[in-house]
Amino acid sequence: MDHDVYDVDDVYDGMADDVYNGMAATALNGVAWQKSRHSNSQGSCVEFARLPGGDVAVRNSRFPEGPALVYTRAEIEAMLLGIKDGEFDHLIAG
Repeated sequence: MDHDVYDVDDVYDGMADDVYNGMAATALNGVAWQKSRHSNSQGSCVEFARLPGGDVAVRNSRFPEGPALVYTRAEIEAMLLGIKDGEFDHLIAG
């Protein structure tokens, strides 16, 4: 499944150099935000969007107009591999 649904010209409005951690998620025009199908019914979840060039933006679905954190593919890969290996299970343990 391809989740890269954006028009490169619309994403940054010609200002690719202005993408930074903490920027307003709404400033990333045209990106396709995706959350897990395991998200709860209240919609409280983390959402991800792949950006042109391969970086990944992350936002809180409860505050979609809030800040976006921008990570490299390598950073997201390391996190996902750690999650798959169970390295962060203690964060949700009862």
